[in-house]
Amino acid sequence: MDLGSDSHTDSAEPSNDKKSTGGQLSIKLLEDLPNELASQLLNAGFGSLKDIVIDGPNALSTRSGISKDDSLFIYNQAISFLESIGIVEKRFVRATALYDRRKKISKISTGSKNFDNLLGGGIEANAITEVYGEFGTGKTQLCHTVCVTVQLDQNHGGLNGGALYIDTENTFRPERIAAISSLRNQDPSVILDNIIVAKAFSSSHLELILSESSKIIDSHNIKLIILDSAIALYRSEFLGLSSLAIRQQRLNKLIHTLMRIAQTHQIVVLVTNQVQSTPDTGFGNISFKAAGGNIFAHSSTYRVFLRKSNRNRIARMVDSPNHPESEIVFTVDESGVIDPA
Repeated sequence: MDLGSDSHTDSAEPSNDKKSTGGQLSIKLLEDLPNELASQLLNAGFGSLKDIVIDGPNALSTRSGISKDDSLFIYNQAISFLESIGIVEKRFVRATALYDRRKKISKISTGSKNFDNLLGGGIEANAITEVYGEFGTGKTQLCHTVCVTVQLDQNHGGLNGGALYIDTENTFRPERIAAISSLRNQDPSVILDNIIVAKAFSSSHLELILSESSKIIDSHNIKLIILDSAIALYRSEFLGLSSLAIRQQRLNKLIHTLMRIAQTHQIVVLVTNQVQSTPDTGFGNISFKAAGGNIFAHSSTYRVFLRKSNRNRIARMVDSPNHPESEIVFTVDESGVIDPA
């Protein structure tokens, strides 16, 4: 089976036909597959080559009933095609090419210049940015603010796109979006209309939402996915040491699915996380670390810790492949996340 990748080069312009750009299943893929396999793919909900790459060969086999060997072959062909038209990174590429591409990478403003500077210009696409902290430190307020800023043009810190807000703790408030929009001179009705909200009621429901997100991303010009919060449902469902291993396996799959969505669709992914307290040995104080253990620690691209400081908030870059560990001050008012006066 050949998806015609040899006919695409680095300099080739992607076709306007969505069926040849991975937006929908490639006609060539369907033609080369036996009718039974093609039907199994479509019936299982795989509407695009991106879906195949995001789920991976094992999930492809499990969901569709296609054998593991055939699933691996289909997956490899799909990712080769998306590589050939520049949707995903090629397997072998010069560092200079990566450097040039990263200079053009998309970012969205947090609403605060201080916070943007901490992140090197804003929240980065093709990556997972995790913010964690106690309640009231500004995590959800940041999420509401960037739902507005992502819709601005690039000259004003946006990407001219919509937001997909996955709510696991019933914290999304449309009236908060309306207030932030109005105070930032945006039309609340337009801003709200460009935000798709998905409420997840269980960890399995959350995973189902992510598996169906590609069609929402493509059909609604989504440039930002928010998951608020990532671990809440798993902490409530998987209790005790006996269920810890399966919880971590599920979290591992979740965070890597989010990463593949970010890279395949080239969008921003912002994840909030809870904290757990740990005794600070020798001082009698309590310190906090992000929940989720090493799964989140190793998988998030950028990790930012938020804490209160009187009326302001402090954001500290905890982990980044290219930023130094540093802190900034921001605050939250009726217009969302801003710099202190």
